[in-house]
Parts: sequence; C-alpha cells; structure tokens
Amino acid sequence: MIVAVSGPPGSGKTTVAERIAKTHRYELVSVGALFRERADDFSMSLEKFGRYAEEHPVIDKELDANALRRVEALMKEGKDVVVDGRLQPWLLKKNGIPCLTVLIDAPFGVRAERIAGREGKSLEQAKKELRERERSERTRYLKIYGIDVRDASAFDLVVDSSDKSPEAVMAILEERVAKWAS
Repeated sequence: MIVAVSGPPGSGKTTVAERIAKTHRYELVSVGALFRERADDFSMSLEKFGRYAEEHPVIDKELDANALRRVEALMKEGKDVVVDGRLQPWLLKKNGIPCLTVLIDAPFGVRAERIAGREGKSLEQAKKELRERERSERTRYLKIYGIDVRDASAFDLVVDSSDKSPEAVMAILEERVAKWAS
C-alpha cells in the first residue's frame, strides 16, 4: 500500500506521515526532507533555496524523480510506503502508481503559529516566511507541472488539522487506510 500525504507547511503532514510510518512499519519517503538536504548542500535557507528553485526547475524535477524512484523500488520489494510531499499525490497517480491520497490542511494563522513555535521565531517572521514559501512553491509547481497545490479535488481524504492532535489525524487516516486496503 502507498499512502501519499500532502499539505501546506505547518499543517502537520510530516508529523502524521512519520508517525504512520513508525506505527505501521511503513517505509517513509519524505520529499520535504530531501528538499531541506539540498538546501543545506547549497548552504541556503528554505526560502532562499525556494527562490533559487524557481529559476532552476531542474531542482524540483530531480527531487521528484528521486522520490518516485524510491517509491517504485520499495514497491518492488513489496513494502508499504508513506510518501510525504506537496506534489506526490499528483505525481504518483500520473505515473500509474495506485495510492491513497491524503491532504492535511489548516488555516494560515494556525500553521504560522505552529511554525513559529517549532522554529523559535516570532509569529510575524513565521507568517512572512510562510507567505514567501507558499508563493514560491505555487509558482514553481504551476510552471513545472501545471499543478495547483491549492486544488483539493485530487484527494481521497481531506483532514483539517487545526483543532486536532496528530493522534486524532492519525486515527482518521488509519480508518480510511483500513477501508481503502480492504
């Protein structure tokens, strides 16, 4: 089984994907982690690297191709996989990989508060960086793939995490996984 989890920054997608993988012994493929590693390789902040990626589409194409190869290799090994990434639900389906697609979302203010708290930033700084990151991602993904990450119609399950703990979101996701797998 492949579960593709998407959502904007601060929605809780990575937390839930990591916990699902650990709890159910799924392999985790995190495109966000891959992007952060590449930003570190270039000695850039996420925001600066996002702007750099806008001018260099090969960055996103390579990361997404790498994630796809990892998922395909794990599938061949017969492993269950959780993929954490903004575009992966669309890209997996486009490449004929059957998956349960999940969008975890929350209002902008809630997400900004979460990011400020976990990164030790002021709320205003978190909001500023979040706006820039979302603008950059939306621009890049529309330009490269024609995908609008604000379009929730591509998902099998949409969960608003604003008033839910990660455990509550996991419970909703686990219920859907059980139905989807049977």
